[in-house]
Amino acid sequence: MMTPWIVLISYLVALLLIDFFILHQKDTVTTVRRAIFETIFFISNALLFTFLIYYFYKNGLVENGTNLTPTNAVIKYLTGYIIELSLSVDNLFVIAIIFTSFKIPAKFKHKLLFLGILGAIVFRAILISVGIVLINKIHGMSIIFGLFLLFTALKMLKNESEHKEIEEPKGLKRLFHFSKEFDGEKYITRINGKRVFTALFGALITIEFTDLLFALDSIPAIFAVTTDPFIVYSSNIFAIMGLRSLYFFLSNMLEKFKYLKYSVFSILVFVSLKLMTANWIDIPEWFSLLFIFISLAIGIYISSLRADAKSTDAGE
Repeated sequence: MMTPWIVLISYLVALLLIDFFILHQKDTVTTVRRAIFETIFFISNALLFTFLIYYFYKNGLVENGTNLTPTNAVIKYLTGYIIELSLSVDNLFVIAIIFTSFKIPAKFKHKLLFLGILGAIVFRAILISVGIVLINKIHGMSIIFGLFLLFTALKMLKNESEHKEIEEPKGLKRLFHFSKEFDGEKYITRINGKRVFTALFGALITIEFTDLLFALDSIPAIFAVTTDPFIVYSSNIFAIMGLRSLYFFLSNMLEKFKYLKYSVFSILVFVSLKLMTANWIDIPEWFSLLFIFISLAIGIYISSLRADAKSTDAGE
């Protein structure tokens, strides 16, 4: 039953090739208009994939260990996709801080995020595989994942007001010589005769490291929806694929939508409770979707109200 996986990987590779060779020219700055188009493009492809999900599960082409119906498989895919996309809002803030900390020129930002998604495809596949093995082999692992998510939510709420610069992971700084300087789009250069890694490489390795940390939150969150490997991986990666264009679309509005952090907090708390009570309470997927939509809508609404209030006060 490898056909669905081959189709998925081929689909993702095709999207990456279109993104790199067609949607983006070398070292061009992504405009808001282009970012809107790309965001619609990637979201549309994620939604189009639901038809393939339905087809695969209807015809028994996927190893369906959880006995999902085609309709239920589609609902779980969409729920997982929206959860990952909503939890990625916090990731957008961190990416913005990384670019600011390393003083990354706008023309290099897309390439860094593109390379970041290549790393995410590999690392998330590994983490998802490990997570599924743990949840299937160790009794009560869903409770442990749920407690971890709850801890993450509380920690995020506690630290949400902190804004500090982000540097390369300390362990890597001991192994490599980093520089804050740029040498075009090179990742390695020579300064005073010594080979060093440029600020571009520092930003790239930091993006990969932080994505790995965020994956530790988002992957257990999707396990609250399903442990089906195909749905978990496809929904996760399609959400990450659209994250880059979403960053450029929202980069100038991140401060305006800062109350979305509280929406992310409520979603994390909800999925953590769902994980911990999965053996006793069956929460339907329509309720999960409704809760996520309402949480995001409230966050956007309050953010807009506060932004308009500040604009009014500034104008007086």
